Amino acid sequence: MSTLLTATNCKRVTPLTAIAILAFLILMGSGCNGSKAKSPQVKAAAQTDPSIITVEEALGKQLTVGRVESRDLAVSLQVPARVEVDASRVARVGSPVSGRITKLLVLEGRSVQRGETLATLHSTDLSDTQFSFVKAFSQQKLAEQAAGRAEQLVKADVFGRAELERRQAELLQASTEAAAFRTQLRGLGMTDATIKALESDRKLNAEYPILSSISGTVLERNVTLGQIVQPAEKAFLVADLSNVWLVADVPEQEASRIYAGMRVSVVVPSLPDQQLGGRLDYVAPIVDPGTRTVQVRMNLPNSRGLYKPSMLASMVFLDRTERKTVVPATAVVRQEDKDYVFIQLAANRFILRPVTLGSDSGEDRVLESGVGPEEKIVLDGAFHLNNQRKQNEIKRGE
Repeated sequence: MSTLLTATNCKRVTPLTAIAILAFLILMGSGCNGSKAKSPQVKAAAQTDPSIITVEEALGKQLTVGRVESRDLAVSLQVPARVEVDASRVARVGSPVSGRITKLLVLEGRSVQRGETLATLHSTDLSDTQFSFVKAFSQQKLAEQAAGRAEQLVKADVFGRAELERRQAELLQASTEAAAFRTQLRGLGMTDATIKALESDRKLNAEYPILSSISGTVLERNVTLGQIVQPAEKAFLVADLSNVWLVADVPEQEASRIYAGMRVSVVVPSLPDQQLGGRLDYVAPIVDPGTRTVQVRMNLPNSRGLYKPSMLASMVFLDRTERKTVVPATAVVRQEDKDYVFIQLAANRFILRPVTLGSDSGEDRVLESGVGPEEKIVLDGAFHLNNQRKQNEIKRGE
């Protein structure tokens, strides 16, 4: 403008030229003023989002910014479990002969010793077999005597050789028949001692004792007085509960991480004061097609009888690691039952973004979603940054 005035004063510029220059300067001035007018609008638009915050230098020095990282974390898997009888310490006790129960000597819960009589039955099958054995044994003795006499007469040249061979054949047949009935008696539960006594006294006994084959506790009793028992039926179930099994069913998708020897801890809700731990003794080689689970188990010593079959428990597998993305707890802002972190937009600008977090891992939280791999977040100082954001909201409200 000063040039225009000077030019005008000096009368070196024509009026038309002066008007053109003046119009150009006015247009330039209006353009500058328009750009300056837009800046406050842009700034206001940026400030309308309450989740975005611009920090001052003093606050920025209190913040630690960086990318999220991944690491191998010890992950515990917890599945329902149950106490079961150790299958190697259980006996299904029955009678090898059919008969009627005449005496019932023990009930459920009773501790018994190996060889102890649980019940007695009267069996006609047993007495019939004993009779057949006594008869065959007697025939064997007669055949032995006849063969002995024939051998002496042959030596005295009274009998011919053919008669001796006939009697020896009869002895062989009688011995074989007696041996067959002796085997049947053993199968019916008679001991060699009782069979030997039967050979000498020839006294039949139809009373058969049902004996416990192991020492343990009677868990089941399936007979009553007067009941007819068949050989295929289970009369008693006896188990040694000094050691039991803790059994769990692991989901198929988790089974690949489970192995024999893996460390586990156990929680039994009915015994909260008991701290249990151990290692897996068995992992099933197949998947149950009905439940799509793999069965695992561990031995559980039970000398005091605290753990009872069918008792509920929980099994926690400890030696498992997975690659997880984590964020420090100092990066997390919790409000309205949701988790947030601050994402860096620029050197001094941040935005509050909701995220999905998993379980705790020491001082870190597992990040499931919400932050990209290349994005930076406020790792430390998020609490102070969120306080500043809230103060800014209050000021804007005023």
